[in-house]
Amino acid sequence: MKNPAKQRTQAVTCPCGKPYAYTQCCGRYVDQGEAAATAEHLMRSRYTAYTLDRENYLLDTWHPDTRPTSLQLTNPPQTHWLGLTVKRHTQTDADHATVEFIARYKINGRAYRLHEISRFVREQGIWFYVDGDILEN
Repeated sequence: MKNPAKQRTQAVTCPCGKPYAYTQCCGRYVDQGEAAATAEHLMRSRYTAYTLDRENYLLDTWHPDTRPTSLQLTNPPQTHWLGLTVKRHTQTDADHATVEFIARYKINGRAYRLHEISRFVREQGIWFYVDGDILEN
């Protein structure tokens, strides 16, 4: 059964933090299969996919060399995503980039922050998440 709160999110503002409707922002990538133009767009769409429990999109946009077999997003305890802040996006060359971000979330009512510098690679014109370094807060 679809989560009503997640359906409302899709109709209003995109979870990635940009001031656009989901369908005009990350929905283009998550639902319509459009390739992200930059690593930052991919990172934002991946955050949005986490908020919507879209495991297939997350796995499809994860580089095959580092991709896990499953994320088990719907297994307890459920993560409630609260917000995303992109600190910087650095394009190191035409096909490599990093994105530093902070994602806030709650599990069982307790608040957490994920501060990561993620690495991305573009292959045949398509950006993939490779891996990241988690920074201690």
